[in-house]
Amino acid sequence: MSDENQGKKDNGGDRAGQRGADATPAGPRPEELRFFGTSWVEHDDRYALRRVGVAVGSLAAAVAGAFVLRFAYQGLEIAKVGGFVNLLVVVMFAICSAIAFRKTWEGFVSRPADPGREDALRSLKAIGFIGSLFAYFFRSLTEAPGEKLARAEYEQAVKQYEKRRGTRTGNPAARRKPKR
Repeated sequence: MSDENQGKKDNGGDRAGQRGADATPAGPRPEELRFFGTSWVEHDDRYALRRVGVAVGSLAAAVAGAFVLRFAYQGLEIAKVGGFVNLLVVVMFAICSAIAFRKTWEGFVSRPADPGREDALRSLKAIGFIGSLFAYFFRSLTEAPGEKLARAEYEQAVKQYEKRRGTRTGNPAARRKPKR
């Protein structure tokens, strides 16, 4: 053994005895939301600025996406593919955007009942990306997108944790066994 390692004692990775700045708090941890981390819990760490940034960013990305789709449509007109194909493309993007908006909005308030179905809709949501961006924009006007769902789940987990902690007070090994 080297001199450096002789002074260190290995307690099997047990950090229960350590109390300091690097000790992790007991109990459930809040879910990290995209662009917000865990700042949504206490609305700290520039939470309002982050919401404004998400709103502006998602709206700017939706507008940029709309310009890209407009250029693609103009390319179809230049190619003279016909009125039916042009109409089909416009209707397809409109329907996909509406579905993407709805599914993204629903994802902010509840977990999907069937995650496999959500995976199957991933390509449809990619085509209708403008709808998803608008859902992010409108949701960020009131809260961090997904905050309501994450807050409800976090508060429920804290309640369950406190309930379990309340029933486990004292040392169970020191309890007396009931006499029969």
